[in-house]
Amino acid sequence: MAEPENLESRVAELEARVEELASLVRATAQDAAAARILAGGADRDVSEFRGEIRDFRQATTSSFNAMREDLTDLGTKVGDGFTEMRGKFDALATGQQTVVDLLTKLASPDDQNN
Repeated sequence: MAEPENLESRVAELEARVEELASLVRATAQDAAAARILAGGADRDVSEFRGEIRDFRQATTSSFNAMREDLTDLGTKVGDGFTEMRGKFDALATGQQTVVDLLTKLASPDDQNN
């Protein structure tokens, strides 16, 4: 079998290309290792954020529940206050009607006052 004249140069080119590819594989392996480290850190960060969000959500829910209870209590107190005031206004109206009745009786011509 006859060897081509450029066999030596082709082998040299292939060896150079193999070296480039080996270098690229090493760099890729290093990049992958670095990416795994970064992904692990990101995973921890996400876990921390989830925990913080969960804590914030629980605090907010507790806050809203407390506010709802306070507003319910205030609504009850306001309703009770209106009921009390309505009773007092009714008593006041009754007293005023008594005064009106007495004034009307005094102002009307009466056989006894002549």
